[in-house]
Amino acid sequence: MIEVAGLHKAYGRVQAVNGIDFSVAEGEIFGLLGHNGAGKTTTIRMLTGRTRPTSGRASVAGYDVVSQLDEIKPQINLVFEEPNLYERLSGRENLRFFGRLYDAPSARIDELLETVGLANAADRKVKTYSSGMQQRLLIARALINTPRVLFLDEPTRGLDPTSAREIRQLLARTSAAGTTMFLTTHYMEEADQLCNRVAFLADGEIVALDTPRELKLRYGSRSATVVLDDRQEHTLSLDAPEEATRLEEWMRDGRVLTIHSQEGTLEDVFVELAGRAL
Repeated sequence: MIEVAGLHKAYGRVQAVNGIDFSVAEGEIFGLLGHNGAGKTTTIRMLTGRTRPTSGRASVAGYDVVSQLDEIKPQINLVFEEPNLYERLSGRENLRFFGRLYDAPSARIDELLETVGLANAADRKVKTYSSGMQQRLLIARALINTPRVLFLDEPTRGLDPTSAREIRQLLARTSAAGTTMFLTTHYMEEADQLCNRVAFLADGEIVALDTPRELKLRYGSRSATVVLDDRQEHTLSLDAPEEATRLEEWMRDGRVLTIHSQEGTLEDVFVELAGRAL
């Protein structure tokens, strides 16, 4: 659904994106992860035709992002990092306005309001909505044309934990219905929960690309927390032979009460590869 080869974007002497390569399969949730300023938003801007690449090529839904942008636009939609809704209009009026741009039937508006859980607040002005409600309305608006690819730029930034969880659940349901998703985030837990594959972007370059689990197994530190009969807690490395010997002795002596394995996190992986935390 998305093909990127040698994509590069420079602003003067600043290399925002420096020759990246990746592909996204149909129906996949693909995450582009990195710190602020890593080039995530610039990549989305190039893939959605909002800025032209300096060099390289990319296609979305089989169309070139430079020469076939008019063919791409009906196939995609975008949830921006910052809310850009008409606050003096109601939620329903916002969707109706944008629905006209795509010739969407009125039934589609009611369907989307129900999907994002805003049916009961549809006729309230958007300025009375919470941040989480506004974000759900943004997603509903982005689905108005039933896009094949949905781009999301930091979809849960600034939301409280409950609202963020609701957004992630909504995105998972939307993906299950067949929509391909490309999201940027610097929240590693969010990417771990949502994404089929992730790419780490550091200083404009992709430094790793794989499934979250594979990346954690390959780069993350593996450990186990052991609680003994004296109620003392010990953390053992699963990659150290001497630690295995200690555990074997405790097991033989019947001292082990509980063992909990702990795989590395995506945050650990990013620090290992990029040399700094998010």
